[in-house]
Amino acid sequence: MTMSAGWYLRRLSRMGPREVGGRVGDAVRRRRWRSARPDSPSVTGARFTAVLPAGTIAAVPSDAAKRLIAEADRLMAGHAEYFGVVRDDLDDPDWWYDPKTGRRAPWGYAFDVPYRNEDAVGDIKQIWELSRHQYLTVLAAAYAITGDERYAERVAEHLRSWWRGNAPLRGVHWTSGIELGIRLLSWVWIRRLLDGWPGAAGLFEDNPVALRQIWHHQRWLAAFPSRGSSANNHIIAEAAGQFAAACAFGWFPSSARWRADALRSLERHLRSNTFGSGLNRELATEYHGLVLELGLAAVAEADAAGVPVPASIRLVLLRMTDALAAVVDSRLRPPRQGDADDGHGLVVDGAGTDRWGSLLATGDAVFGRLAWWPTVTGTDVRTPLLAALINPTELSVTRPADRPAHFADAGMTILRGPEEIWCRCDGGPHGFLSIAAHAHADALSVEVRHEGVDVLADPGTFCYHGQPEWRQYFRSTLGHNTLQLDGGDQSVSGGPFLWTRHARSRVLVADTSDASSGGTARWCAEHDGYQGSVHRRRVELTAASQELRVVDEVRGPRRAVRLAFHLGPAIAADLVGNRAVLTWTRDGEDRSAALDLPEQLSWQAHRGESDPPLGWYSAGFGRKEPTTTLVGTGFADGTEGFTTVLRFRG
Repeated sequence: MTMSAGWYLRRLSRMGPREVGGRVGDAVRRRRWRSARPDSPSVTGARFTAVLPAGTIAAVPSDAAKRLIAEADRLMAGHAEYFGVVRDDLDDPDWWYDPKTGRRAPWGYAFDVPYRNEDAVGDIKQIWELSRHQYLTVLAAAYAITGDERYAERVAEHLRSWWRGNAPLRGVHWTSGIELGIRLLSWVWIRRLLDGWPGAAGLFEDNPVALRQIWHHQRWLAAFPSRGSSANNHIIAEAAGQFAAACAFGWFPSSARWRADALRSLERHLRSNTFGSGLNRELATEYHGLVLELGLAAVAEADAAGVPVPASIRLVLLRMTDALAAVVDSRLRPPRQGDADDGHGLVVDGAGTDRWGSLLATGDAVFGRLAWWPTVTGTDVRTPLLAALINPTELSVTRPADRPAHFADAGMTILRGPEEIWCRCDGGPHGFLSIAAHAHADALSVEVRHEGVDVLADPGTFCYHGQPEWRQYFRSTLGHNTLQLDGGDQSVSGGPFLWTRHARSRVLVADTSDASSGGTARWCAEHDGYQGSVHRRRVELTAASQELRVVDEVRGPRRAVRLAFHLGPAIAADLVGNRAVLTWTRDGEDRSAALDLPEQLSWQAHRGESDPPLGWYSAGFGRKEPTTTLVGTGFADGTEGFTTVLRFRG
């Protein structure tokens, strides 16, 4: 995917004067750095002191340790899977190779590499992911738990290979700040987890090549921070990685300045990226998880190094943790909202470890759980490691006495009913900042689960670069459980991470009385994304009948309508006329529901269609599977609403 002149003009239109000035300065600096690449200052007597307290490793639960060791052994055998692509070459990886397309990224000055062009580079996510070195933190953790030097030696071999093959400012791994920030955080934890290994100092503080890489990474991050309309989760990763390295690897003349600047940036952007309610402003759930992981890791580094952090940082992380506890379903699954690319801040766990349970367990250890928090039964490796470094701190804040269900600033409302019925209603902003990079055109969409199973599902994300028709589908209005007018999206896309016009939504009613107590929970909202018309939606969840009623109204002139309902991949549907009988199995037991669709529309089931895409579900980045999408077509003339009723059967 290459960017046209029109894209650059659209992108420029979303920037303010200060951001434009900053980007001009960045461009000048890149030109100057092409020929002026200074060597890192000499370092003598460096020592690594940010070690884990005694007894930390012994506190790792045995089942979590077993999962970790199993994952480490798969990695040692060369096996891994990234974004749906299996790799068997991790015993000796090619750092520039994309196994998905078979292409290899070109060499050259970093800022000349056209990383968005899949034809020239390959799938950049596939290439970048390995070089985040999070698989090496897993191997380092396996060494810390077992003392088996095979793991440490493999880590050292791969780090030396990467450092040797990726000279500063050369190649694709020096083009994006989020990659540098996460890589630095991985290196900090690798050094910490290898501390008992005799070769640890020789790999890091006594190694001129490692010192040069660490210095250049921090110099790069100090020079090219994400700016203005791009200051989303990327700036959090950049600041967290820079801060962690400046704390743990504080061996350079600039370390104190880098540490102070990164801490200021982290504090400012954690606040600006987070609603007062604690939800992430990007309204993309996986980025809520990423930012929370990065923030907790940064606080751990500060406390390990004895660096004071503003109380506001801990308060934001506390609010984020409480918000996460509030929105998850009965299986600890949060909403599937906005973009998701499987990005993690710190990985020291094996496959099968629940990400969200792990974050809630860490929140419990660091902040203390509230009485209404859901119970976490799983275990993980990361929680005892972070908890051992983070100092308990009294925070002057009033936490919610009851489980929040309506987040007014984020426009998210959770309706809960009997039999573990969970419904998310979306009446919030289109996205964060002027470009809303990770938003989807999903205003007034609903997401419904029963006992943790997706019934009316958010289809997910699937891809970012290289497949524009799929990128467009998964972020489109038709790709969500909402109403489309005249075949267009509610918000106007200007590129894969750019929206040039944002639908504005407002919530009119949010009565979140717990329907499981026998009453009816109600929600109503509207948006103005279709110029000349207003789409209003009402949702009611009634306990006694286990019934969810959705009423859509279009106020304005007569317009063509498509109303979509995307079923989860476990749901089978038998559509006859305007009624669909839904069936699925949960824990070996059969479940069913009836979906009565608006009779004014003509209904058709779609599954796994590719031209154009329709009827797909993406469980994770790079993966998609066919699922059933029910689409009703017709016209709205403003005289009556469209009523949909979902009834769960006991």
